[in-house]
Amino acid sequence: LRRVNPSPYLFLLELDDLALIGSSPETLVKCEGRRAGVNPIAGTTERGEGDAERLLASEKDRAEHTMLVDLGRNDLSRVCVPGTVAVEKFLEVERYSHVTHLVSQVAGDLRDGVSPFDLLRACFPAGTVSGAPKVRAMQLISELEGTRRGPYAGAVGYVLPEEGTLDTCIAIRTILLRDGVAYLQAGAGIVADSDPAAEHEECLRKLAAVEAAIDLAEADQR
Repeated sequence: LRRVNPSPYLFLLELDDLALIGSSPETLVKCEGRRAGVNPIAGTTERGEGDAERLLASEKDRAEHTMLVDLGRNDLSRVCVPGTVAVEKFLEVERYSHVTHLVSQVAGDLRDGVSPFDLLRACFPAGTVSGAPKVRAMQLISELEGTRRGPYAGAVGYVLPEEGTLDTCIAIRTILLRDGVAYLQAGAGIVADSDPAAEHEECLRKLAAVEAAIDLAEADQR
């Protein structure tokens, strides 16, 4: 994955009978020195010529992204000093090996007495993998998704409680290895004007980097 799809977060967790491997582009939530932040990623297209223009011109992608940035502001506002939560980056384009995303960054100053675990609790799960309003979206996901997500869309990271430091990513672009079988998962944000075929293609593009990493690893072993 490091060779095929370098990302801000690269991890390998070996846990009893399974391993979780990932190259996630998205921070779930982080804090350092009482400054907390999230970076919602919403809006995806195939990487290539015209990708940035295509994303920024898409009313659907811009509306979805704006909604999830607002949700991130609301999550942080639950644990931050009033008036300190602000959007520091908005609708910026980031390119990865197979896809191009719209990305924003929201940050605020934590209130006194708020721990890194309180911050994680306020922001988990990320709105970009649940939806808005978050509680109702989670209920619908539970009712409609035929397979439980397991680690997918959860949090991977580290916490230093005494220093008040936390850095977690969303467990996307991941491989779950168990008993010699690799399980891959991907998702897309569904809104009122989503096209099912286009959303399915987006999922396949997101999986392509992980599949390429598996192919490369198998070739190296031959």
